[in-house]
Amino acid sequence: RLNAKSVNLGLVAFIFIRTSEAYGKMVTALRLAEMPEVQEVHHIAGEDCYLIKVRTKDTESLGRFLREQVTCAPEVLSTRTTIVLETVKETLKLPLVPQK
Repeated sequence: RLNAKSVNLGLVAFIFIRTSEAYGKMVTALRLAEMPEVQEVHHIAGEDCYLIKVRTKDTESLGRFLREQVTCAPEVLSTRTTIVLETVKETLKLPLVPQK
């Protein structure tokens, strides 16, 4: 597994995005999925429409990413960003239960 810090991508953030898209339209999700900074795109229930996980170099590059690639889209109504201070666990394993 590649160490993100070793390739200058040490900042992890989760961004909640609210859009004006009709429910079920995935235009924003597909556009977000094409961005190299975006590691995950989730269509979610609740006040917001999407939750994305991004990796950038630092807060300056995160701010630039938000301004130049996310909030500039006309369908984006608002964003809320949470910056990760420390990752305790991150895995791709599935919690499979052995069959009896």
